[in-house]
Amino acid sequence: MVNNVKGEVVSVLGEFKTFIARGNVLDLAVGVIIGGAFGKIVTSLTESVIMPIVGWITGGVDFTKYFVRLGDVPADFKGDPTAYADLKTAGVPMIGYGDFITQAVNFVIVAFIIFMIVKAVNRMTVKPEEAPAAPAGPTEVELLAEIRDALKARD
Repeated sequence: MVNNVKGEVVSVLGEFKTFIARGNVLDLAVGVIIGGAFGKIVTSLTESVIMPIVGWITGGVDFTKYFVRLGDVPADFKGDPTAYADLKTAGVPMIGYGDFITQAVNFVIVAFIIFMIVKAVNRMTVKPEEAPAAPAGPTEVELLAEIRDALKARD
């Protein structure tokens, strides 16, 4: 019985090794790592560049200040009772819909950039369909054979 369990463990480890060695798993791992780094870049772009511009266009509106407080502020709270970050640090239950708006803008930006990248890659890798080849006509040998046969039939 011990030998059977050992054989199953070796079999499972062999299958796992085969699974990990596939190119798709490695591609996925690379994609996740690059995606995490790319997400940080887009978050920085959104929070540091785009949302301040949106706030400037809308007259200084700061979306991070939009929230609904669901609970009481603790008695020993020392921060600003109107600051989302201070209340969140203090553990006050809140709905931060301004943060949600920021994250939604983040998503749209990421989705658009990924769409543009996929579109560019497809343009580079997908070859345009070639026009169908003209129907093949008779070869020279076939034409000469027809002429020969027509001359023979005339004699």
